[in-house]
Amino acid sequence: MRQAARRLRKRLGRRGQILLIFGIGKICWGIGFIVTPVTTAPGLSLLTDRCSLATWAWLWITAGLTCIGCAFLRIGRDLLGFLAALAPPSVWALAYGYAALTGEYARGGTVALWYLTSHVGVIMWASTVPEHSVPPPPRRARKGKAP
Repeated sequence: MRQAARRLRKRLGRRGQILLIFGIGKICWGIGFIVTPVTTAPGLSLLTDRCSLATWAWLWITAGLTCIGCAFLRIGRDLLGFLAALAPPSVWALAYGYAALTGEYARGGTVALWYLTSHVGVIMWASTVPEHSVPPPPRRARKGKAP
């Protein structure tokens, strides 16, 4: 079991691991809106006026699936995963910010800032983290030759 976990970690790399975590979290968040439908969502009327939160939950689920899929791509090809990770919290932050500006939801500004810092900010930071690179092993001197 440990060997399989090591192989998975090596296959994913640092960026893939964080995309996998983002993906699982987004899928869980989206499923939560579908399994336990929310009837009132203060601050999200910008979204709920267009369609139900259960429908918006599919944005989270789709983004999560995209993150998971991109986690297994080769290093440097994971940009789509990070963009997908940014979409749902950015949309939620926009909706809460709009609700604060219009006076519909007084806490909207703080909730929007929470999404922007703890979600969008962390995702943007994670997208800049390079893969860990190990320096090449030192060259060994050939037999019969001095180093």
